[in-house]
Amino acid sequence: MDEKTRILEIVKTLKKSYPAAECSLKHKNPFQLLISTILSAQCTDERVNMVTPALFKKYPRPKEMGSAPLMDLEILIRSTGFYHSKALALKETSNALAGNFGGKVPADMTSLLTLRGVARKTANVVLGSGFAIASGVVVDTHVKRVAFRLGLTRETEPGKIEKDLMGIIKKRDWIWFAHAVIRHGRILCNARKPMCEKCPLKDLCPKKG
Repeated sequence: MDEKTRILEIVKTLKKSYPAAECSLKHKNPFQLLISTILSAQCTDERVNMVTPALFKKYPRPKEMGSAPLMDLEILIRSTGFYHSKALALKETSNALAGNFGGKVPADMTSLLTLRGVARKTANVVLGSGFAIASGVVVDTHVKRVAFRLGLTRETEPGKIEKDLMGIIKKRDWIWFAHAVIRHGRILCNARKPMCEKCPLKDLCPKKG
């Protein structure tokens, strides 16, 4: 099997296994998604989803969150870890949205990258799941690990991994592909003990076993 065919088979198999893969961060609008994604750094989505209902109930819009006392934000998000820096990111990003973007989350990469706590991964999540814009491929720890094990990249730096994936995955699949790989990484291809015998990709994976 040549490499192009192998990659097509990987995508085909992932579509059969995770046809409806989507962002697991619960959100009702792009602002909630942006804040949740910032909080998800070094934290599980499950934990973020436990924290955000109270946060958004108290501070539903950028104007309110930007005006919130820093200590109040820290208390609400403490369990997500790194809460000092995250609270500052939430406050400064909310103020930037309120002051520079009319209280709305911008739908372009350049503007998103001006916000505190936002790098390409976060921006890709927001654009993909918040606006259905395929700006790139989300590369988190799961995508980094699974893509390397599958031989889809030899890179270790997220930006270079993303470039490799964008070159071999069709653009129409970029948004779905990242979330499918994330689910696969959580369910089967975990970091410590991948369940290769149960993996539907085992015959396509150079790292199996």
